[in-house]
Amino acid sequence: MKLFLGLLFCSLVLGVSGQWYSFLGEAAQGAWDMWRAYSDMREANYKNSDKYFHARGNYDAAQRGPGGAWAAEVISDAREKSQRITDLLKFGDSGHGAEDSKADQAANEWGRSGKDPNHFRPAGLPDKY
Repeated sequence: MKLFLGLLFCSLVLGVSGQWYSFLGEAAQGAWDMWRAYSDMREANYKNSDKYFHARGNYDAAQRGPGGAWAAEVISDAREKSQRITDLLKFGDSGHGAEDSKADQAANEWGRSGKDPNHFRPAGLPDKY
């Protein structure tokens, strides 16, 4: 639903009527960038690297253009909201409390704003990432 509303908004209000396909392409590529960062994070399984991968995924997606930045924001927000819901359902803390969520969102915004994600890179993380 958010995707539909976002596309409708962009096509009607922002006047990208002839370039909607560009926005869609950027959004799809941005979503892929976010997936790649998530997959790399899972593969690396490296302590204290979470913020780096958040920033890197958002940075890579935002570099695609407005569609990529939009996809990164929607995906990042959905991830953090789903984490809050699962914490509530577990009646406890999964280790991803409100403070961690705020720090994740700060890393997300850092990357989306075009700042270097390596700011969050932990020492010793393999160069592959």
